[in-house]
Amino acid sequence: MRAFRFIAPLALATAIACAPAASKAQDFSNAQRSEIEKIIKNYLVANPEVLEEMTAELTKRQAVAESAKHQAAVAKHSDAIFKSPRGVVVGNKDGDVNFVEFFDYNCGYCKKAMTDMLDLMKSDPKLRVVLKEFPVLGPGSMEAAQVAIAVRMQDSTGKKYLDFHQKLLTGRGQADKARALSAAKDAGLDMAKLEKDLTSPEVRATLEENFKIAEDMGLNGTPSYVIGKDVVVGAVGIEGLSKKISEARCGKATC
Repeated sequence: MRAFRFIAPLALATAIACAPAASKAQDFSNAQRSEIEKIIKNYLVANPEVLEEMTAELTKRQAVAESAKHQAAVAKHSDAIFKSPRGVVVGNKDGDVNFVEFFDYNCGYCKKAMTDMLDLMKSDPKLRVVLKEFPVLGPGSMEAAQVAIAVRMQDSTGKKYLDFHQKLLTGRGQADKARALSAAKDAGLDMAKLEKDLTSPEVRATLEENFKIAEDMGLNGTPSYVIGKDVVVGAVGIEGLSKKISEARCGKATC
């Protein structure tokens, strides 16, 4: 009975929608069209739950389509997402699951996301964590990201970068060049080299690469993640991230 209730109004609606295209075979008169519209309206008023079913099904189909789009983009940019030397690896470099975060230093949600990331790194030594600057929140974010890239250029281990990253994300006030330079100094970076590296073409190339990947994946906010072959948008919390990591590792929500 559920299936019939769902299909009946759709069939009637389809008949109306298709009527112009099928006009050579059969035309509805104004009276017939009015009667069909009345039947549909009365049916939906009497059975409003059908609209909920339709909305749920549409949402499900959109989610499936979006997931397929994301996975295609991940496959297309796999090397740049997971293997680019412009990403900073702060987890197990030989880990079995890739966990890539796109972040902005002025993103409030990224502060909590950083805590989630650090907790995951402690509890999951097999996690390969990659950080990618994605400054979408204005000029200050862009300046901070440029300093971060210069930090990466003199830190092959990722240890000083991670220290810098935490200092800047947890600091008070808006992140900009001045605050980023202060965080870099506190993290023990060579400031003369850093100032020189800020003018390097590598800074621009890194940002262009990150924005290109994000654009193709349809990312428009931070934090956003690539976990395994899936894209996760937003601060979904440690439980949501753990589930995606498990799915990437063993195909189940819990391994």
